[in-house]
Amino acid sequence: MGMHRHLIFLLLLFLLLLLYAPGTFVRATDLPDLPRVVALSEDVAPGTLVAKVNVSCSNTSSSPNVTLHGIDPGHPFNPIAVSADPVATTTFWAEVTLRAGAQLDAHQVNQYTLTLWAACPGEEEVEKQLFVRVTADQALRCDTPFASVEGDVVQVLADVAPWTPLYAVLPQPLGGLTFRLRNHDTPLMLTHRGLVLAPASGFDPSKDIQTFRLEIEVMDHHGHNCSGAVRVEVLPPRRPRVTFLELQQAVTVPEGTGPLELVTQVRASGDNIHYAILAPTAPVLFTIDEMTGEIRSTRRLEVAHTHLIVQAYNALHPTDHATATLNITVQGTDQRAPSCVPAIVVYGLGWGAGCGSAPPCPGQRGQKLSRWPPRRRSQVPETMSPGSTLVTLRCTGAEGNLRYALEGPPASRSRFRMDGPQLQVNTTLDYDSEATDTMGFQFTATIVVMVGGQPSQSTRVPMLVTVTPVNEFTPVCPNGATFTVMETAAFGSTVGRVTGTDRDYPRDSLEYSLEAGPGPAQPFSVDTHGEIRVVGPLDSQRHKSYRLTVRLTDTHNDLDPANRRSCLCDVTVRLQAVPAQVPVCTPEVQELRIMAGLGGHQPVTRVVCQASPNGATLAYAITGGNEDGHFRLEGNTLFYLPGDLAEPHTFMLLVEVWGGPSGPRHSTVVALVVHVTPQSTAVPPSTTPLHTTLQKEPLVITRTEAVWHPVAWFVAVLTISGALLLATLGCAARNLLCSNRDPGKLLLSKSSWDVEEQRGSEEEQGHPQANSMVSVCHNSEGGCPAKAWVGTLGHSAPALTSPLHRGSLMAVRRTHALEGTISSTA
Repeated sequence: MGMHRHLIFLLLLFLLLLLYAPGTFVRATDLPDLPRVVALSEDVAPGTLVAKVNVSCSNTSSSPNVTLHGIDPGHPFNPIAVSADPVATTTFWAEVTLRAGAQLDAHQVNQYTLTLWAACPGEEEVEKQLFVRVTADQALRCDTPFASVEGDVVQVLADVAPWTPLYAVLPQPLGGLTFRLRNHDTPLMLTHRGLVLAPASGFDPSKDIQTFRLEIEVMDHHGHNCSGAVRVEVLPPRRPRVTFLELQQAVTVPEGTGPLELVTQVRASGDNIHYAILAPTAPVLFTIDEMTGEIRSTRRLEVAHTHLIVQAYNALHPTDHATATLNITVQGTDQRAPSCVPAIVVYGLGWGAGCGSAPPCPGQRGQKLSRWPPRRRSQVPETMSPGSTLVTLRCTGAEGNLRYALEGPPASRSRFRMDGPQLQVNTTLDYDSEATDTMGFQFTATIVVMVGGQPSQSTRVPMLVTVTPVNEFTPVCPNGATFTVMETAAFGSTVGRVTGTDRDYPRDSLEYSLEAGPGPAQPFSVDTHGEIRVVGPLDSQRHKSYRLTVRLTDTHNDLDPANRRSCLCDVTVRLQAVPAQVPVCTPEVQELRIMAGLGGHQPVTRVVCQASPNGATLAYAITGGNEDGHFRLEGNTLFYLPGDLAEPHTFMLLVEVWGGPSGPRHSTVVALVVHVTPQSTAVPPSTTPLHTTLQKEPLVITRTEAVWHPVAWFVAVLTISGALLLATLGCAARNLLCSNRDPGKLLLSKSSWDVEEQRGSEEEQGHPQANSMVSVCHNSEGGCPAKAWVGTLGHSAPALTSPLHRGSLMAVRRTHALEGTISSTA
């Protein structure tokens, strides 16, 4: 009895140790510090950290899997990046960031709902939601074209009316804004409402293309500001401009010409031409017909010299106008002023000394030389050297010494000189200078020929010299012509603009072209204005950058169009990589049931996927589960091909979806579970349309169980102690059995123990797979082996009814039951 009490005490002690032993619980993956709501301003830069979440795992063998679910395909977030905590081995960090190129707009989307799905290896997964609120930016923003480096571009015609609005900086009625013009070297005007107006005097329609740049700063009453630029390109008018056929005329009429007699007629080309005399403002001797341009005398003329400025203008567009100068000399019949050939100097080849190759000199036909109009016109190249002779006057009909002088504007008198009767170049005629541009590239003067220095006996010969351009300078390449473009840029997107320089007038009049042209190895094109555009697919993995050779050729810089200069410039275009995104399919798993029909193939379902960027072409292919070729994909539609299927069959199809052929391949897989039921009898063809079974969304149920997981040392101690206890109990039972009077024969009284043991034996025979509680061996000598075999408790172990052993046996059974739970958990 003492030994049994001792064993019972030990058993109870181990039971208490079992109940109160320390241990840990296997728990599911946890996101303990996930914020509920995160506020994000719409002006944050791409790549900004939205939230950093702690992921707690019990297993440190590998990092957890954290993904985003339940968001639109075009969301602005990157895939979640997971990193290990350097201190805690079971802690990981998951970061939610904005993707490259993300632009938040609180007016369009003011909240994103993110579902974070996290799962550690060997543990249950968890789902939690994160709400990202987008707040409106309080800073003042200008429109994208206006706020760009090159600024917005506006093209207008040169004949636009004065004060016409050309551009609005901020078209929306914000109110309370102040607009300030940073540069003042422009004739354009900026109003307090942000409107750019045409000049008060309009644009000059005589110029080809004019460009004006305005740098504007916008500020609100809070002090927030933004700035940008506007480039106004003034194009030539589409209608013909008003021009005079002759800009200057010298007319000599005899003294005594009566009233309303025709003196001369001016002619101009253009539309709706009208004429008027600008100077003198109140003409006394002459008048002009507004429609025909005929100039007539108003009274009987006396000896005089009159200078008229005549204007021709478009009656519908008065800003389109031109002017001409007339020198009218009323010569008395008794004066003997010299007569000179030519009477008007419009410098041209063939005039030289005398008439040259011009028509017969008027003196040969007895006409007055001063009324002989010019017949030819040419120009003087800007490279003509000083001292060159332009024309030599031949004056006759006067006695005495002739003196020659030059009258006119200082610019003309400084560039030309008279060497006797020869008109010569005095200084370089630079066509590319601003002074020559101001003069309209024409110099006017008057050659005064006097007899003996007496002004009363003099003849005036008007002079007009037109300077023509010569292509002297080679275009110059821009410094550091490097551009960057996203590899996802669409066809026709603008990469940048090459801007070269040329010192010839007109300044920077260049045409651009791409050497070798665009092709597979060079997916860019360059237009005549230097705009670089995308004309082919881009892949940053194949090419990090492209080197383009652009030819700059000047134009309109020489009188001879064939005389052009060019240079080659190297332009670098770098590709900016964009993180690739796989197609998103909804749903990712479908379960379908169809009835196999007869005849041709029948549609089953359609795989709905969306590519990123939107609009990209997707490709579909069955990669698994298509046994005997019963299914076929045509685009994104799955068809069933009837065959010799006799019994219902379930197909597990895997469909791979990826982007277009260009660039690396990023794909996703859609699982299709198709239950096919063949028809038992032949069914005649029917015109009833096929109804596809509605797809059922899979229901995911997450269950978290907390189980007891003792430490390893406690399991080992408990196992050894239990084995020793059972061995002790076995020895005790053997002693009881060996105490029988016949040592070679085992005698047992009919007690409750015998009954239960016999019942246990019968149950063991009925359940051969069950384990017995204790197995005791017996030999003829009445002894037990040194080691007794101890088995594990099973569900078929006999129940003890003996008062002495019931409590201990129950404790042992519970110990082994818990041990079985531990083994199954491990």
